[in-house]
Amino acid sequence: MAHAQISKYLPPDINPTQAAIAYGCRALPKLNEELQSEDLLTRQKALMALCDLMHDPEHVYTAIRIGCLESLKALLKDTNDLVRIKTTEHDVIHALSFLLSDPQSACRENLHLAFKHLAQLPA
Repeated sequence: MAHAQISKYLPPDINPTQAAIAYGCRALPKLNEELQSEDLLTRQKALMALCDLMHDPEHVYTAIRIGCLESLKALLKDTNDLVRIKTTEHDVIHALSFLLSDPQSACRENLHLAFKHLAQLPA
């Protein structure tokens, strides 16, 4: 008769920094909730998972629609270094610079104000 033995070691392919992602249309709302969590580890895992999902334009659209940008904006002020680094990882300033030639003057003005505020932040 065989005996079951449970190993105390994790399987080699499990990433402890990755959040479990919900299935289907519930994935991004759940990650958005986790981005607002009080628990640092939960915020970090949700941020890592969100970065992985943002390569799909459909996920990007959904994330914007459900308010992930507001959550990310709040994470820019987080006390944890890793959270702030991961939030700004994908070269935000370079991506925004394309809006400087936007046909809408209000968009260009808002971008100019955002860059001005960034430049005035203390180091």
